[in-house]
Parts: sequence; C-alpha cells; structure tokens
Amino acid sequence: MIKENISKVIQYVKDPVRIALAVVRDGEGKDNAITLEWHMRTSIEPPMLAISIGHTRYSYQCLKAYRYFNLCFPSPEQVEAVNICGSLSGKNEDKFSLCGFDTFPGKLARLPVIRNAAANFECEVINQIRSGDHTIFTGEIKFAWYNREKRVITYDDLKDKE
Repeated sequence: MIKENISKVIQYVKDPVRIALAVVRDGEGKDNAITLEWHMRTSIEPPMLAISIGHTRYSYQCLKAYRYFNLCFPSPEQVEAVNICGSLSGKNEDKFSLCGFDTFPGKLARLPVIRNAAANFECEVINQIRSGDHTIFTGEIKFAWYNREKRVITYDDLKDKE
C-alpha cells in the first residue's frame, strides 16, 4: 500500500460504474436530460435515490425550480444519447429531439420516461445537501419502470463506440 494522488486513486476504484440519465424540467416546463455517474441508492424504506449535480449545470437550475427527477438507466443502444446528454447543455439544446428518445409521460410529475431504457425511477426531491461544487438531491422513488429485454449500459459500452 502506497500513498498516491487522490484523483488517481478515485479513477482506479470507480469502475465499473453505472451510467444514468437524470430527466428534469425547468421552471418554464422544458424537459432536459443530463448524463450522470454520481448516483446511489440511499434508503430501502422508503425507497430513495440520490443524484449529484454541479452548481454550474443547467440541470441544477432545473432541480431548484422543479422538485422532481426521473433517474433513467439507459441501454447499450442509447450510447449516442448518453454522449449527447453529457456533452451539450439543455439550456441551449433540445436534447430529447436530438436524441430521438421514445418517451411517455410519467405518473408522478409527467416527466418523460424513456421507453427503450433498461429502467426508470420517478422521484420526488425530499432533501438536498451542498457538497462542495455540487448539490446532492435525494429523491423518494414513487414509481419504477423496468424493461426486461434491455440491460444497463456500462462504461465498456461507451468505450466500444470510441
């Protein structure tokens, strides 16, 4: 065991990580999706998930205005969409049109549920905590959707497309 640079050790232990998309809505009713790797399950009862969003991100502004999010676990067929949602700002682009997502309105807050994903969780924000240059939003899962024909995308799927 040796002492090492923090960033190097984080890079070493973070894989494999599950990629997710957070679907959010701004105060004007425009939907957006952001690619995330910082998400986790936080409670069994009630079921809760947390996502971490940077303060400079448009999705952060959306979550401050509209206190719901859908956490979507895309399938490998959605690699291009994951790249688009992680590289463009929804403030300037309509990511849903660019990605060609097949969606339907969710039951909780009518946020889009992405039909061809492996899974979707509809969440209501119940808490948030500032964590340096990010805020962690904790959401109680109200509805869950599962697509048994799909598997969850991994970093290996992203690397295969490079």
